[in-house]
Amino acid sequence: MEFSWIYGLTAMAIAYISGSIPTSVWWGKAFYNTDVRQHGSHNAGATNTFRVLGPKAGLPVLLLDVLKGFLPVRLLPLWSGAEPHSDAWTLLRVLLVSAAVLGHLYPVFAGFRGGKGIATSLGGVLAIHPGSALICIAVFFVVFLVTHFVSLSSLVAAVAFPLAIMLVFHEPSVVMRVFAMGLCLMVFYTHRQNIGRLIKGTEGRMSFTGRSTS
Repeated sequence: MEFSWIYGLTAMAIAYISGSIPTSVWWGKAFYNTDVRQHGSHNAGATNTFRVLGPKAGLPVLLLDVLKGFLPVRLLPLWSGAEPHSDAWTLLRVLLVSAAVLGHLYPVFAGFRGGKGIATSLGGVLAIHPGSALICIAVFFVVFLVTHFVSLSSLVAAVAFPLAIMLVFHEPSVVMRVFAMGLCLMVFYTHRQNIGRLIKGTEGRMSFTGRSTS
């Protein structure tokens, strides 16, 4: 079976739909009769779910958001006809991550009001480059342990991704390098308000239980 871009476009649509599943919104409404977008940071993501509903809701939302990025990127290329590790294979998987994250940011099932894409991005990166994903996870937790800022931890982890790709793993693929830098920039864009609050000293801190701390 030869690679077909018709299949590639179909796979991207599936990845976008997967990313569009508004996990935090549906979970909050189904089990807590709460729309998390009406509380806390008003963001439809795992962090705000931790903040508003606690870890019993935040953990499953986090895991499901990771799976939204991981599963389509891991599974859909298997039927694409692209040769594993070829340029077409790499490009398809990068596009699938991008589509899944776009779905999370602008979910068709939730009025295009989504989250900031961190967990879904992590799932996609775990599927295409697990080594760098593990480095990003470690960086996130170290920064969070020291600062208790989820936003700052996400930003530093985002910077760690292209650095790990280029300096630790010496990734030869230009597509992968460009994707890593692009994903990092996307995280900074979705966290632009958090960056402003960090600069002003008004950004909220959070404990591992999801509670806000001073």
